[in-house]
Amino acid sequence: MRQKGLEIKEQYLKVNKDTGLTDAEVNAINTVFKRHPKIGSAVLFGSRAKGNYKNGSDIDIALKGKGLLLMDILDISIDLEDLMFPYKFDIVAYDRIDEKDLIEHIDRVGIRFYKRTA
Repeated sequence: MRQKGLEIKEQYLKVNKDTGLTDAEVNAINTVFKRHPKIGSAVLFGSRAKGNYKNGSDIDIALKGKGLLLMDILDISIDLEDLMFPYKFDIVAYDRIDEKDLIEHIDRVGIRFYKRTA
């Protein structure tokens, strides 16, 4: 149990240190995810996951979960835009991605951003 807690803490620190997002921004985004029960986890990818983002870089997030529909992604995207951050969100449903290269990119550089707890 202790190891799992340490891994989560290290992952959380990595998100904040390497992505250019503040603790408050990460918490606000995760609060949106908590309100949507179909989201099982969220993976940050793209320039923020690779650490080569620039000021104003968008936030690329792949959502994983059972039964995520296009309408769910739209609702989640609207909720994230309502946060009024100075970034654009690019939200995709991981299970609906057709591009093999994108899946490989997410699997290779992705940082788990959120995981639903029971």
